[in-house]
Amino acid sequence: MQSSAWARFYSNSCCLCCHVRTGTIILGVWYLIINSVVLLILLSALTDPDQYHLTSAELGGEFEFMDDANMCIATAISLLMILICAMATYGAYKQHAAWIIPFFCYQIFDFALNTLVAISVLVYPSTIQDYLRQLPTNFPYKEEIMSVNPTCLVVIILIFISIILAFKGYLISCVWNCYRYINGRNNSDVLVYITTNDTAVLLPPYDDPVNGAAKDPPPPYVSA
Repeated sequence: MQSSAWARFYSNSCCLCCHVRTGTIILGVWYLIINSVVLLILLSALTDPDQYHLTSAELGGEFEFMDDANMCIATAISLLMILICAMATYGAYKQHAAWIIPFFCYQIFDFALNTLVAISVLVYPSTIQDYLRQLPTNFPYKEEIMSVNPTCLVVIILIFISIILAFKGYLISCVWNCYRYINGRNNSDVLVYITTNDTAVLLPPYDDPVNGAAKDPPPPYVSA
């Protein structure tokens, strides 16, 4: 009963049109492009620090936007993300389920962080106003945002975060279904049957019914 309940969340299609394997490849390539662009920006900032340096007057505080230590940490994270996204793309393309696990763990971690942000906004709504006061004076639309009713601002932010969490949860389910699909195809003991409504049903091995029927032969024929 429990396995049948989980099977209802298993589908071979994502984004209403493409296969979960194709969707995982597209998602991995998209994250790979984004992190590559971020890495190029960080490397250019390391080679030319004056181009991306912001003074304390521009930031409205007594701190620097990005020092050398933060730049190195951000560069290392970007390299790690490029490796994880490349592994997920290769694993989905070559049908290696184990290569998708690091990208799936990153999605879970990212979803958990966004959930904690939503909980912190819900529990401590005054932190939004404190964060807005710390922004630079020349930040776009700072005065307009601060003039909004605090309760309405909290509701708008929670709705926005909820939409992001729903979208991230859907992407997590797509990657998980791709992992299950590839793992099921690589398992020779399981037959995957695709129904007309794009759901997958795991059937028992073919040899089991045949062997079960062979164990109970019909009774011998006795003439009257």
